[in-house]
Amino acid sequence: MLELTMATVSGADSGTTAGMSMAEAPSEPGAVLRVGRDASVCRLVTPEDWLFVSRVHLEFLCGPDGGWQLTWLHGSQADPASEVRLIVGEYAQRVAYGATVLLPQGGTGEIIVQDRTAPRSVNVGFYHEG
Repeated sequence: MLELTMATVSGADSGTTAGMSMAEAPSEPGAVLRVGRDASVCRLVTPEDWLFVSRVHLEFLCGPDGGWQLTWLHGSQADPASEVRLIVGEYAQRVAYGATVLLPQGGTGEIIVQDRTAPRSVNVGFYHEG
């Protein structure tokens, strides 16, 4: 099972969250959870006017072994308006535009989508049952 919790945070509200939502999916091969502005395909949806987040920005996909991977999908722009970081404990890693990274099994962490032009972020916490 992969559980996601998303909070949207803007600079004026840095101590508070503008929105909180949750999604989960069983760790079955082919299971998918998406984060972005398009509510028709994304389980976690950001505000529509947050253009630094693509219509479909992040994709969590369960592989054949029950492990989950995260992909920062290419949007309509050649150069993204945001940056994405994966944080697990003390470990932090930038995720390259279009890249895929494996999530630790049986672990927790956070993916942060940071606007490059304004103090706004989308924080997606994850818990992956081992």
